[in-house]
Amino acid sequence: MTVGLSFFTFVVGAVVSLATSWVLVSRLERVGERLGLSEALLGMVAAVAADAPEITASITALAHHQATIGAGVVLGSNVFNLAALLGLGAVVAGRISLHRKVVVLSGTVAMLVAVTCLFSVGGQLSAGMGLAVVLVILVPYVVLLGAHRSILGRLGLAKKWTAWLSAAIVEEESELEEAIHPRRGTGGDALMAVGALLVVIAASVAMERGAASLGVHFAIPEIIVGGLVLAAVTSLPNSVSAIYLARRGRGAAALSTALNSNSLNVTAGLLIPAAIIGLAKPSGSGLLVAGWYVGLTALTLVLAYAGHGLRRASGGLIIAAYALFVALLLITT
Repeated sequence: MTVGLSFFTFVVGAVVSLATSWVLVSRLERVGERLGLSEALLGMVAAVAADAPEITASITALAHHQATIGAGVVLGSNVFNLAALLGLGAVVAGRISLHRKVVVLSGTVAMLVAVTCLFSVGGQLSAGMGLAVVLVILVPYVVLLGAHRSILGRLGLAKKWTAWLSAAIVEEESELEEAIHPRRGTGGDALMAVGALLVVIAASVAMERGAASLGVHFAIPEIIVGGLVLAAVTSLPNSVSAIYLARRGRGAAALSTALNSNSLNVTAGLLIPAAIIGLAKPSGSGLLVAGWYVGLTALTLVLAYAGHGLRRASGGLIIAAYALFVALLLITT
């Protein structure tokens, strides 16, 4: 492609993909409501739908043997999510109030997934083994979110642990119930969701191809194309949604949006396709992005737990950490 065509493809693909992802999210939420999903599972459905652009972009890059771009999209998007969804959200709202139990439950899952991802990118775990570990973490978590009222008592846990888990999930659901309230879906919503998904996939493929072509034309390193440019562009829908939730005082919903989005990105956008196609060989830039994802996740959770949420100063610190990440990535590549 020529430079002009590459730029046009990238811009149009990004605009169409991001705009249509909003339709996809709303229609899938309605379908989930019709199926009787809990508020927590509706939140997961919304996260999957909003992640469609970065997941598609990552898979497209991996399929074209541009593994560095593919990994960069997912990991860079996860770092950007923490800065934009929670850091910027706290700065704009002044404060994001969070339940400590929600921080611990969601944060434990998010940290385990992030560390597993780091080991996979670093070569200590194969993509297939990393995927298996992540599924062992995520599947019980999703099942617990969806059916905690019926299964918690059957797990044989001590009463205090059962009560704690139940309280943590109820606290998260109370936030999500106010943040996500779709009407009951119809067959038309299901058809529209399928159509929107196809459009998002096609547009995201075009966006990734345009960005990759521009990177080749201007000799921009693949980790910059994926980890900064595509990562930021594909994360915009989640960012707007989380800032909206933060301004409405729905702190746990904003936290769930960020952490669940990141875990699903790693699973669907990186480890599943990489288990088939393969990951890029370990590199300094790749380890920098993956390590920063782990570190910024830990920093965010520590700040959130210590302060019963994130204040404007905490949000500023998270944003500053992202700015330092950008600077280091640009300097070292």
